[in-house]
Amino acid sequence: MGKNTTDTVAAMPAQHVYGPVPSQRLGLSLGVDLIPFKTCTLDCIYCQLGKTRRKTLQRKEYVPAAQVVEEIRQTLQEIHDIDYITFAGSGEPTLHSGIGDVIRGIKKITDIPVAVLTNGTLLFEKPVAESLLSADVVVPSLDAASPDMFRRINRPHRSLNIDTIINGMKRFRQRYRGQIWVEIMLIKGFNDNREEIARIREAISGINPEKIQLKTVTRPPSESFAVPLNPGEIGAVKRLLPENAEVADESPIGNMQKKIDVEGYTIRMAKRRPISVIDVAHVFGISESNAERMLDILEKKGLIKKKTYLKKTYYIS
Repeated sequence: MGKNTTDTVAAMPAQHVYGPVPSQRLGLSLGVDLIPFKTCTLDCIYCQLGKTRRKTLQRKEYVPAAQVVEEIRQTLQEIHDIDYITFAGSGEPTLHSGIGDVIRGIKKITDIPVAVLTNGTLLFEKPVAESLLSADVVVPSLDAASPDMFRRINRPHRSLNIDTIINGMKRFRQRYRGQIWVEIMLIKGFNDNREEIARIREAISGINPEKIQLKTVTRPPSESFAVPLNPGEIGAVKRLLPENAEVADESPIGNMQKKIDVEGYTIRMAKRRPISVIDVAHVFGISESNAERMLDILEKKGLIKKKTYLKKTYYIS
């Protein structure tokens, strides 16, 4: 686990840092959000944040890199025992033209490893690939390997081509010295058939990732027809893939030893993804009843709202 090496300064409100978000695969992950809400290269049918508002391939510095690094530095003064600093959030992080500067800036202030969750669509562009070389883990998505399934699931920007994207991931692998974890979101009746899985397997063989992580729809998706696979069906897909394929466990784990602005952090988490009572309880090290009570208060204030999916209750902001 990395240790914070920053000096104490007066805190400023964090606009682009949220969490930490707990999960089995990344532990306590401090989120970094560089992109305006739902600005992306794709409009995936399973996205837990809803439909893409701005579908684009244009990269620009949406927020100054130095500002984000300073927010991270100040946040690390207050929150300790972070396992990863993770780029994810409201849109595709590689659309920020200064993401490489932010990663390098993080490396100067802490040895906490950096992970980048990306849809991988821009890795064929040399500046994008170079910007991620300093990250410790890159997690690109590959939900389809055929053009038709790519269009049906990911609903890409009209200029994107799945073969170009896959080749970009392969070239990135040749230069990148960190770990690559390819993530596949499985959707019933879409990419769970033998033909599509065989195409994905062939594509992945050229990427040579350390891990292949299988997920399915567990939070409210953008489209109601994006239906999850059951555990047996996921297991059947796993058997068709290389031995390093695993089912990604997103169960919450860990807690924050120091409770700081619990309501504020909860609202920021709920802006980036639907959260549950258990998520909040584990993040802050409080009981589920106290977490539920706090969420109810925030709901009554109109700061978050409930949403039910697969008989489970989530909260979104």
